[in-house]
Amino acid sequence: MSPTRFRWLATATVVSLYVIVITGSLVRLTGSGLGCEGWPGCEEGAFFPADDAHAFIEFGNRVFGIFPIGFAILTAYAARRRERWVFLVAVAVAILTIAEAPLGLATIRYDLPPEMVMLHFLVALLALAGAIVLLVEAIRLERGAAPITFPRELRIGGVVLAFACLGLVSTGTLVTGAGPHSGDPDVIHRLWSLPDALYLHVRITAVFGCVFLFVLGYLVARRTLAPRLFRFALVLLAVLIAQMGVGELQWRLELPWGIVAVHVALAAGVWALTVSFAAMLWRPPAWLVERQPG
Repeated sequence: MSPTRFRWLATATVVSLYVIVITGSLVRLTGSGLGCEGWPGCEEGAFFPADDAHAFIEFGNRVFGIFPIGFAILTAYAARRRERWVFLVAVAVAILTIAEAPLGLATIRYDLPPEMVMLHFLVALLALAGAIVLLVEAIRLERGAAPITFPRELRIGGVVLAFACLGLVSTGTLVTGAGPHSGDPDVIHRLWSLPDALYLHVRITAVFGCVFLFVLGYLVARRTLAPRLFRFALVLLAVLIAQMGVGELQWRLELPWGIVAVHVALAAGVWALTVSFAAMLWRPPAWLVERQPG
């Protein structure tokens, strides 16, 4: 497979995994988690959902799940003749994506326990992270590697930032697990207390913010080394500020599901951009230093 086609395939995997994170959150936030209690059909004896909005939302999420699974498998197959680590990451992404199906089934069978819902979400985010690493490498294969090596402290800072972001999204799922959106109106079991979960999430947010400001400040002093990476970091900063604003708004409005959905979408965006940023510090593609004509 040509580098360009491999890059398109990696892009399709990233986009489909991001979308499935959003559709999965909508299943939960609209109370549609038990809209379909059968598998693979929606109900026992009926493959397609009946005339019920919750069933259509849950079944639609299942149907769309075919795309990330298919793209992840194709990407793994296309990566078999690339570097060994690229192939292993692609296989890991495919395994994680496929594992989402039985994990989703188990979550339904056990009536949406918050621990399993959290695991379901985090597995999707890990698959998305792996797919992003593959995409960065695919861009390097297509357009070449940048003739630069970033300082070791900055590269390590990128890794620390990615782990801090993982803590950020993990505690975010903990807040959701303690909040009012269980995935079904009849499911009342929640995880931990909401104020305590929020307390932890806010502290981890502060840790992530401090690490990001350190990395950004380090990058500002060396922005001429890779101007486009600096601009990419500013995009991440803008999304992070928007995420914090939406988080504050949803809390003050007592967690309406629509605003929570936006918060989840932005959280996935922060995660995707952070992983991309860290990956480019270690494996910089040529476009980071390419000059615009004129």
